[in-house]
Amino acid sequence: MTTSNLELHFESLSVKDENSSNDGKRMHTKIMASSRVKLSENPNRSNLLKVAVENQVRTVAAPSKTSQLEGSSRKPMVILLSNKSGSSNAESQSTPIYKQPTAPKLFHLGMFEIGRPLGKGKFGRVYLVRERKSGYVCALKVLHLNEIRQGGVEMQVRREIEIQSNLRHPNVLRLHGHFHDSRRIFLILEFAGQGELYKHLQRETRFPEWKASQYIAQMTSALKHLHKKHVMHRDIKPENILLGIHGEIKISDFGWSVHAPGNRRKTQCGTMDYLPPEIVKREWYTEKVDLWALGVLMYELLTGQAPFEDSPPVTYSRIVRCDMTIPKFVSREARDLIKRLLVVDPEKRMPLEDVEKHPWILKHCLKGERVSKRESYLAIKSSKNEQP
Repeated sequence: MTTSNLELHFESLSVKDENSSNDGKRMHTKIMASSRVKLSENPNRSNLLKVAVENQVRTVAAPSKTSQLEGSSRKPMVILLSNKSGSSNAESQSTPIYKQPTAPKLFHLGMFEIGRPLGKGKFGRVYLVRERKSGYVCALKVLHLNEIRQGGVEMQVRREIEIQSNLRHPNVLRLHGHFHDSRRIFLILEFAGQGELYKHLQRETRFPEWKASQYIAQMTSALKHLHKKHVMHRDIKPENILLGIHGEIKISDFGWSVHAPGNRRKTQCGTMDYLPPEIVKREWYTEKVDLWALGVLMYELLTGQAPFEDSPPVTYSRIVRCDMTIPKFVSREARDLIKRLLVVDPEKRMPLEDVEKHPWILKHCLKGERVSKRESYLAIKSSKNEQP
């Protein structure tokens, strides 16, 4: 075997990553060995084998999962192949396989230019900010620790950070990172340029069916992503839905969300008008509580009010009986989808995969079409019709 063939053979050596999922343990990582060893003019088999054996694989510590909230979930590793052979046929210098990574970026308040306030909640305030170096515009949610402790919502804040930082979907509000000081917690969030869906609904009273169908289609896609990650949102409502710069849906506020691989919970939580029968009756429930909330949301977007809205005792009574009246101006297709989602038995509610294929969704939603694009198209069409 020639020298060039042997070098190519050594370059192709690779072993699978044996990373363990347990934090704190060590892992043995074997990487592709790129041997740049200078051999003599007449190499023999023993010298070649000696060089191959002495390209050792170092042991490196596995990165902690807590680094996911401060930057990337896994830091690049630098592993050196050292050649300790005293032979004049090999170079004694170590060659880095990967470029030395820079230290993870630490966020602090001085990195941002603070702009106007975007909103205020019970425990937090949101501001429009811009990162000074890159000019990137985002939203900064400020949570005061004393208010969080007084409200006893430490677990909710922790869940919100852990869950939202691991979700990646165009219709889910992105959490870019977080940091804190002695008095506050700061969440760096994606900026949703058009604000709360609830304010748009209040201004328009109710949405036309083409617009409501696109919102429901996007919500369905986002909920599929959540449920695939074993996440129940448990607090779907217009106040917790934002609109992006192009009018696209952005699910936000994951304070009541839960990661439930076992898919069964019994915690009583959520907003009264959106509670499903199984939560009202204090029974065990699954991710299908979000299907019920999707039906209530669809009803409210089309009519301007929740289907069971009344005094608390009457509302609970109507929810467990699914006692609702759908106005006559709602189309037959929309009426059918509402009835298939608002079903007392959670196992009989329409799955999200079937919601995407429902005739009402297919009728109004073109592939890749955005609400803003549809509005622009209708405005142009209307102006043309008005011309003499």
